[in-house]
Amino acid sequence: MHQAVAELAAERGYGAFTVGDVAARARVADTSIYRRWGSLEALSADVALTWLTESSPIPDTGNLRDDLRAYAAGVARDVSGPSGLAVLRLVIALAAAGEPGIAARDRFIAERGGQMRQMLDRAAARGEPTPSTLDIVDHVLAPLYVRVLFGLGPLTSEYADDLVDRLLRA
Repeated sequence: MHQAVAELAAERGYGAFTVGDVAARARVADTSIYRRWGSLEALSADVALTWLTESSPIPDTGNLRDDLRAYAAGVARDVSGPSGLAVLRLVIALAAAGEPGIAARDRFIAERGGQMRQMLDRAAARGEPTPSTLDIVDHVLAPLYVRVLFGLGPLTSEYADDLVDRLLRA
């Protein structure tokens, strides 16, 4: 089901396919989707959250700079991978799809925030100065997402490293 949603979102965009389309692509009955998820929004939210939680593991290198560099490189790799752009577009579209979509977006953001919080909490415990999670979003994640969403060039690990270095110098 997840692969079918990601493929359809990539091919058509969210809002241009139905539960029936997902069911046909996944070769299941649409009643199976309704029974398990209840709606296309709930299934799509599950796809986005699963993608996020199954993406690169949270690094633990022993220092914040290297953790953030590894994290940023992993995010860059994930969002520029086969389902990355589709999932980002899916999360954006869900936010415009009413209350269930907004709740899905909020869960996606909370999960991403929890990932960053793990790294920041470990760094603080080691006595390292830490930026806020919003600073990481503004200076690292947002540029990565914008580049993918608008096709503004490849996301290299060097680019991700540069974003982290600029954040930590600020």
